[in-house]
Amino acid sequence: MTQKKPMLSVQEALDFLLKGARPVSDTETVSTLDALGRVLAQDQASQLNVPPMDNTQMDGYAVRSADCMSGNASLSVSQRIPAGHVGQPLQPGTAARIFTGALIPEGADAVVMQEQCQFDEASGKVTVNHVPKSGEWIRRAGEDIRSQSTILTAGTRMRAQELGLAASVGLAALPVLRRLRVAVFFTGDELTMPGEALKPGAIYNSNRFMLRGLLQHLGCDITDLGNVPDTLEATRQALRQAASGHDLIVTSGGVSVGEEDHIKPAVEAEGKLNLWQIAIKPGKPLAFGEVNRTDSTGTAFFVGLPGNPVSSFVTFLKFVRPFILALQGAQTTPPRHYAMRADFNWPKPDRRNEFLRVRINDQHGLDLFSNQSSGVLTSTVWGDGLIDNPPGQAIAAGDTVHFLPFSELLH
Repeated sequence: MTQKKPMLSVQEALDFLLKGARPVSDTETVSTLDALGRVLAQDQASQLNVPPMDNTQMDGYAVRSADCMSGNASLSVSQRIPAGHVGQPLQPGTAARIFTGALIPEGADAVVMQEQCQFDEASGKVTVNHVPKSGEWIRRAGEDIRSQSTILTAGTRMRAQELGLAASVGLAALPVLRRLRVAVFFTGDELTMPGEALKPGAIYNSNRFMLRGLLQHLGCDITDLGNVPDTLEATRQALRQAASGHDLIVTSGGVSVGEEDHIKPAVEAEGKLNLWQIAIKPGKPLAFGEVNRTDSTGTAFFVGLPGNPVSSFVTFLKFVRPFILALQGAQTTPPRHYAMRADFNWPKPDRRNEFLRVRINDQHGLDLFSNQSSGVLTSTVWGDGLIDNPPGQAIAAGDTVHFLPFSELLH
């Protein structure tokens, strides 16, 4: 009798996927304004200092600190310097009215904020009620960025703050890796699109909307092949179509062992299946492999997700998201877990690695959603994240658990 092969652990399965990832290498240049979510192809260096010259952090008065040693110095206001204008050299015994971001005039070595000064319009003098230190409220040239220094490295996935940093040194365009091309389709004769009449035994295809949203959030170029009939030949045909011109195929449904589950034999017929079934709950029937392209240009990666919506959601976050980031050539770090207090009991753990939907409560502990079924999509909307619960680990109220917030998995 053949012994049943043990299921891979979550970490073993993830390591397997990441080890086999082939990052895209084609590059293009895009406007920095349009680079949100794109992955840098090359290091980017600044060609200037930021700030380019000494400037003020505050509205106030630029002074020579030596003129203000008395603590109530009276100085003639010799000029007014708004941001974007260059002042004249500051003469001894005078002050310059200056505004945030404006360049420090030659001769000045400090700025006194306007709240510490009193200006007399009749005399044109300002009384400085403060003894400033040299350098006070001055941003020095190059304080943020030095010319020729690397500000962004290849593999950086551009967020809003990286776009701002690139713009701050004058980078109008950026070299990026091309978008990952992903084909998706969904199996199940019971699937119906919202807006259509729901026949007896049918369900609305929530996974189509959820998975497309997750892929769009990762900046993928998506081809949606829609619902595929529950037959082996239709599934094989969809795989052949999906493999053409795409880096990755993602499907939902049909990965179990029922008579109407055709993904596994279809992938084996059109390519190879490298991984199937993982010790995870929800989401055990997850498939990973490759599908041959009919034009003999290699293969497209394949990931088959379970049909139950929570299983599909969790397995996408745990496996597909990091795999896509690796294919995109993005620098990645494992999502951070946080040690938090469980305010519930979970006395009957599964033998698989469980991911429980929870929410942070007002006492800074974690509440458990009442129904942990893999079909209850409301738990993913209600929750703030997942508890990563090891196989066979019971939880009692007050125990410390590993909390994985959605913010770590959806950014």
